[in-house]
Amino acid sequence: MGDFCINFSLKDSEYMTALRLAVGAVCALAEVDVDAAEDMKVCVTESCLILKSCGFESVCVSLCSSGGVKATVEGKGGTPAESDNEFSLALVSALVSSCDIQRQGGVICKLSLSL
Repeated sequence: MGDFCINFSLKDSEYMTALRLAVGAVCALAEVDVDAAEDMKVCVTESCLILKSCGFESVCVSLCSSGGVKATVEGKGGTPAESDNEFSLALVSALVSSCDIQRQGGVICKLSLSL
C-alpha cells in the first residue's frame, strides 16, 4: 500500500475520530497487534495535539503500512510558536519504535513515527 494522506483543520476535534479509524485500518493492513495499533493511534493523535499547541491551523497526516506502520504528521498554516510539549513528546517517544521531530526556528513542525 502506498501512502494514505489525510488533511484536516485542527479547529474541529471531531476529525480526530476519523483519523484514529484510519490509523487503525493501516495498522490492520500491516497486521500489527491490537496493543501496538492502539499505541500508534495515541501517538498520531498526540502529535496532532502537539502541532495544535504550537499554533498550526491544520495538519497533513501521511500513513504507510509497507515495512511496518509509519506516520508523518506535519503542521500547516496558522502562527507557529514554541510551546511546552515535553510530556506529550515523552509519551509519543515511549510508545513507538522511532520518533523523529523536525523543528523550524525552534518550533516543532513535523513528527515522523514508526512502529
